[in-house]
Order: sequence, then structure tokens, then C-alpha cells
Amino acid sequence: MSKDYYQILGVDKKANTDDIKKAFRKLAHKYHPDKRGGDEAKFKEISEAYGVLSNEKKRQEYDAYGRVFNESGKQGAGAEQGFGDFGGFNGASGFDFSGFAGQDFDLGDIFGGLGDIFGGGRRQKVKRGRDISIDIEVPFRDAIFGTERKVLLTKVSQCSDCGGSGAEKGTEMDICKNCNGKGKIHETKNSILGTITSVRECDNCHSTGKVPKEKCHQCKGYGVLRKEEEIRITIPSGVNNGEMIRLSGGGEAISGGISGDLYIKLHIISDPIFKKEGNNLITTLNVKLSDALLGNTYTLKTLDGDIEIKIPAGVSFGEILRVKGKGVPSSRNKRGDLLIKINITLPKKLSKNAKKLVDEMKKEGI
Repeated sequence: MSKDYYQILGVDKKANTDDIKKAFRKLAHKYHPDKRGGDEAKFKEISEAYGVLSNEKKRQEYDAYGRVFNESGKQGAGAEQGFGDFGGFNGASGFDFSGFAGQDFDLGDIFGGLGDIFGGGRRQKVKRGRDISIDIEVPFRDAIFGTERKVLLTKVSQCSDCGGSGAEKGTEMDICKNCNGKGKIHETKNSILGTITSVRECDNCHSTGKVPKEKCHQCKGYGVLRKEEEIRITIPSGVNNGEMIRLSGGGEAISGGISGDLYIKLHIISDPIFKKEGNNLITTLNVKLSDALLGNTYTLKTLDGDIEIKIPAGVSFGEILRVKGKGVPSSRNKRGDLLIKINITLPKKLSKNAKKLVDEMKKEGI
């Protein structure tokens, strides 16, 4: 016996038809080549095994002789007879569906999400409108403290006149006669696979199951229309350049479904004085040499207004002065700090009197 079909499907030789079908469904869902991580060779092997064991005559021949005979009496090749490009499974040539003839099952049940390829997926997906992305520039101060922006977008939106129902105000809704209120059209076809049921959206009611007696004059019964809409965007404090804000439902609307999302990419306009580092703000303060030696008080412009900074005597070049609570606001109603980097400016020219003073300092080893 070249192949043990029972072992391939992982079932006992006494397994009934239902057990064999369940085993095949599980393995087919796992190894189908159109799925991520699928294995075409393994899929062909389990398909061949199922094609034999699911057919009573072929299974009897296999159990008795370890092989299957075709109508001419010659040894058959199991499921190695290719079916070519069938139903979109062109990557799975080699799967013989002949063993499934006369059996009633839903391919969507076997292949999970892949059943949608045949139009027979059981899982119903909610219709969703298209996502939209926009870019906006934000001044540095607004990025630090947060702000609110309004933008005008032209997009497909829910009709404000009918609220998305597609019905004229005051009119009643009737059950859609095309789908009998189901919102879906079920179509059954017979093929070599057996009975295949496919499901498609009802175009008449946009999958809602109801139609208005009188259509909305504004959107012509679609419930949505393209128009200009003002969007309010809340920009939180402390956002970074390139950060994205997702506004759920701010994208385009769709008949009989939910709106997509709006993604806003932030471009922070840099500030010539301040830089953001975590929850802290960093700036540089130019200090005269004499003030660095003797100390002084400077007025510094900040995002909160002017503040007085006391420069201690003998401050070093590159030294950091910290002002607490003047940085970036956090979510806990706390703020980072303002870090001031000292830059000591040296005079390009010295007067005769200044040179004498420097020479005296030099003599004293300063």
C-alpha cells in the first residue's frame, strides 16, 4: 500500500462518513494553498485521501486491495487527476472534486474565509466605507498644549435629510420584495461539487431588507451623497511630528453599512527657540562672560510668557538650568520641565581697559 489514506486524514479505519468529512474540513482549512501558511502538496494529499474515503465504492476497493480502480478496471490515480483552473483555485490544481459529486456541503464551511472565493462564505461581513487620510500643519505651541482644529472635507457622507435611510421624511418603509427582507440573495447551483450555495448583497435595498415607499429627494434613496462637511479635530497636548490621529467614523459613508475612518497626519512646525524632548522643553540662553563670572538675572520668553532666570555666579558653558513645571503637559495634569542650556558669549574685540582687566585676571590665574 503506497499511501495510508486513513493516516493522512488522521482517522480510524472504522470511521464513518461524518468523521471523515470533519477531518477533511479541518485539514483543508489548514493547508489550502490560497491561505497564508498553506501547503499545496499536503492539500493535494488530503484531497486525494478524501476523494477515495468519502466514496463508498472507492473506499471498499481501497480497503480490499489497497488501491482504487476506475471504470475500465485499471488502477486509478486517486485525486491526482488535475481539475485545472476551477473557481479561482488555480494555485490548487491537482484537487479532484469528483469524489464530492452528489454530496451537499458548503465550501465556505470547509475553507472558512476562502469560501468567499466561491461566493458562499458563511461569515457575514459588515459593509464599511472607505478610509480617508489627510495631512495638517500644527504650530509648535499648539502641539505642546493641544488645540482644536476644523477642516472642510468633500466626501461621501450620510444624507442629513433622511438620516441614511434613503426615505423621504414621513414616508414608510416596505419590505424589499427582491430579497423578502433578508438583505441577501441566496443562489443555489448544482455542479460536480454537489450543491453550492452562494450569497450576494441585494442591490435593491442595499442589504438593509427594506425600501422606502418614497425615496429621499436629496440622496435619491441611497442614504448617502457626496458633499462638503466640516470635521472637528481635537489635537491632544504633547503630540510629535508625523503622529497620526484616528477619527473613527470620520471617513466615507456607504449605503447599508458603517462609515470608514479618518486618519490625520500631523506635521509640527518647528520653533526657532524651543525643542521638545519627551515631556521637557529645551532652549538655549546666551549669557555674557561677565554675567557668567559674576551672575545676573535674565528675562526669558517662554510658551507661558516671560519669566525671570537667575544666572548663578561662575556658571559653566553648557550647564543646564532647570525650571520645573514649564514643560509639556502630561495626561496626569502634570508638566515636564523647561531645560535652559547656558551658552557663554565671548566678545570679538576688547577695549584697552578690558585687556588690562583680563591681564590682571590672568596674573591671578583666573
